[in-house]
Amino acid sequence: MKQISVIGCGRWGTFLGWYVAKYCDVQTVLLYGMENSRTYQELKSTRRNEYLNLSDNMLLTSDIAEALKNEFIIISISCQNLRQLAKQINEYNVENKTFLLAMKGLEEPSAEILADVFLSEIKQKIHVATLGGPGHVEDYVRRVPSAAVIDSYEPETIDYVIKFMQSDLIRFYYGTDIVGNQVGAALKNVIGLAAGILDGLGWHGLKGALMARAPIEVGRLIKYKGGNPASVYGLAHLGDYEATLFSKNSHNRMFGEMFAKGERYGKLAEGVDTLRAVKALADRAGIDMPISQALYKVIFEEADIKDTIRSLFDRSLKKEFEPWQ
Repeated sequence: MKQISVIGCGRWGTFLGWYVAKYCDVQTVLLYGMENSRTYQELKSTRRNEYLNLSDNMLLTSDIAEALKNEFIIISISCQNLRQLAKQINEYNVENKTFLLAMKGLEEPSAEILADVFLSEIKQKIHVATLGGPGHVEDYVRRVPSAAVIDSYEPETIDYVIKFMQSDLIRFYYGTDIVGNQVGAALKNVIGLAAGILDGLGWHGLKGALMARAPIEVGRLIKYKGGNPASVYGLAHLGDYEATLFSKNSHNRMFGEMFAKGERYGKLAEGVDTLRAVKALADRAGIDMPISQALYKVIFEEADIKDTIRSLFDRSLKKEFEPWQ
């Protein structure tokens, strides 16, 4: 492949462009950003950000039409901006192009998975895959290997993306449940908020209970949306817990920690908008999601943090394993 495009020049998008430029069989990576964005201007003037230096075969553009000329396009933007971007993309000829969605979240307030949001707005025949699983830019640039999962409604699209992106730095697995993997990837960010709050309170011992119980309620949501609840134990959700619930590099965990300390976190934490979507859906559908619902009360309704967490222990007694009934 001669050239691919990456739409989104934030931390993750820039890394994915750097990864493809260095590790995949491609001559040029075209990295798109909005001309007036601070991150794009920084990359344009210095060819670096706080994590990495751009490779020589990475080119910058603020022309969306130019970025959409390539046959393989990675998208890494805020989840809540995806629908608007898809509408913009649909104005161009993207017939039979392949898009990899590299974000983790649910649209708010619809609670739709990102693949469905994107496909609903593109009125042309395209191929869409999704990326999930652990990994931080800070680790990857130090050549710390990890694993990820690629999923799609089309098995041949999974195969195409994996064969192109596989390397000795990231081992990609074939996904078999795009709904489960998308919901799991989105909800691990929500659970990351909860883990950060426990860290901020100094209640570190409860994180084990959080890790044990959270997949149960996330599995319920996956089942409701038509996925396989067992997918919660794969790379996209449980496999991403260490990177999200413990790492100092996790935006969602840091948001929760600073929130518990009464401080403001200025960077994007996708779990916050996803939490809104999850709460609305759980209420509409009657899905039992006690961790998410308690978290919503704390973050959006100014409920007392300690009292709300303790209230989870006042719930009626039940067996440990009745996971998705």
